[in-house]
Amino acid sequence: MSIITNINKVFDHRIRLGIMSILMVNEYADFNTLKELLGATDGNLASHAKALEKAAYISVEKQFIGRKPNTRYATTKLGRAAFKKHIDALEKLINTQ
Repeated sequence: MSIITNINKVFDHRIRLGIMSILMVNEYADFNTLKELLGATDGNLASHAKALEKAAYISVEKQFIGRKPNTRYATTKLGRAAFKKHIDALEKLINTQ
């Protein structure tokens, strides 16, 4: 088996990696928080969040707070497992001599 077998292509982009990293240590994060922490544009963050949602790695909850729309993201069980597997694979790759 190749040492890169468990590296997940879904997490290849730094924005997706960042979204998952933030969500792994927080119960949830809203769009503006992710945008600020990652230094991403609205469109860039939205497209990468959509890719993670399509893979069923994150869930999306849209609501209104007062009159303002609020989009909140959280990891799914599948997403947490896939991300842990990806990080483990990266660590094995780094530690391979």
